[in-house]
Amino acid sequence: MYAMVEIQGGQYKAAKGEKLTVDLVAHEKGDVVEFDNVLMIRDDKKISIGEPYVKGAKVKAVVEDHIRDSKVLVYKYKRRKRYKRLKGHRQHYTILRVEEISAK
Repeated sequence: MYAMVEIQGGQYKAAKGEKLTVDLVAHEKGDVVEFDNVLMIRDDKKISIGEPYVKGAKVKAVVEDHIRDSKVLVYKYKRRKRYKRLKGHRQHYTILRVEEISAK
């Protein structure tokens, strides 16, 4: 059984026991988070597709950790103008462990 769930504007495939890396979620480590924006659920026998969401469906997950991605460097340069800029960025992510997928 798996579900397609929308978390902060992104769509993720969630299966029980799987770990998801999503954009930063404002919860502490160990918190249980429920997402009710379920777009689709696939069971062994049938598929439920929402319009836009499946009614009564929820995905329950536990916040495992908050991490930062590796640095991405952005370099701007204009020749013969003495113009150089170097900027770095590290994206924040949250690791979620899917506990339960429920559909009514």
